[in-house]
Amino acid sequence: MATLDTHAIARTLTDAGADPKLADAITAAVREAADHGDHVTPDQFKAGLAELDARIANAETRLTWRMLGIAGLVLAVMRLLS
Repeated sequence: MATLDTHAIARTLTDAGADPKLADAITAAVREAADHGDHVTPDQFKAGLAELDARIANAETRLTWRMLGIAGLVLAVMRLLS
């Protein structure tokens, strides 16, 4: 994981016209956010996305079979009533 270059962040902000105190405050907030907790890696994101895709496909399959079952029941009832 890359190291957070807080000096570069502060320099970028001051170069853009930010007051040095504001740049220091923003840099501190960015550092705290970066250190705050677990971050998802690209591989973890891809794995989670693949799992979500599989779950959606499974739900689509179940719903399709249920709709076909309901359609079959409707047709059967229509035949009985005609």
